[in-house]
Amino acid sequence: MVPNEKIDEFVKRIREAAGPNIEGIILFGSGVAGEFHPGLSDVNLLCVLRDGSYAALQALAPVAKWWDRQKQPPPLCMTRLELERSTDVFTIELLDIQEHHRVLFGDDVVQGLRISMHVHRVQVEYELREKLILLRQQVLLASGNDSRLWDLLLHSVPSFGTLFRHALIALGDSSPPGRREAVQALSKRVGFDPSAILQALEVREHKANSKKMDVNDIAARYLAAVEKVTSAVDEALDSEASSRA
Repeated sequence: MVPNEKIDEFVKRIREAAGPNIEGIILFGSGVAGEFHPGLSDVNLLCVLRDGSYAALQALAPVAKWWDRQKQPPPLCMTRLELERSTDVFTIELLDIQEHHRVLFGDDVVQGLRISMHVHRVQVEYELREKLILLRQQVLLASGNDSRLWDLLLHSVPSFGTLFRHALIALGDSSPPGRREAVQALSKRVGFDPSAILQALEVREHKANSKKMDVNDIAARYLAAVEKVTSAVDEALDSEASSRA
């Protein structure tokens, strides 16, 4: 369950600490998307400030430290202008926030943001390629160590789950509400075996026992799925570029 009482306490404390400097507070991510898992998921908060200077942040530091003691990440702090000017570099993140967010205080400053879908496709390919390279690096180091290989899969699967959902969007489809549904929809669109991604999610959420699985087999299928999706997004961008020429 989402810790709503702690979230309400955060809002109360941050409003008292920030005073007129706080323009809005937004909850986003798994806490709104219906995929919150206590002990695994973070409570993601965006604080929209009128002034994001060092001095202004110092006034909020005691609240951030209290929030850290609740084992939650510090809030994102941005001004409204910074949000509006970030739509060309944080397309994945801001699309996610637009799709799943709840205003806790102030105005809804994200709903009206205009995000370029072409830039989004470029960012999706960049993120996929970067994480594919990093995945291969870590596979080399984890070879022969089942525990380390499981750690790699379980730590990376939330990011790839998000990127697969955005790959589906980049390919022109609407995104299903759930991570698993998005992975399955993308697998049908692109043509890859989604089972390794789904199995890693099950183990991560303590819904399956990793000791009953062959981690090397899962890792092989996992890597193949990432490669296939990355190529599909790349081909879509090439096709788009050709149609513009």
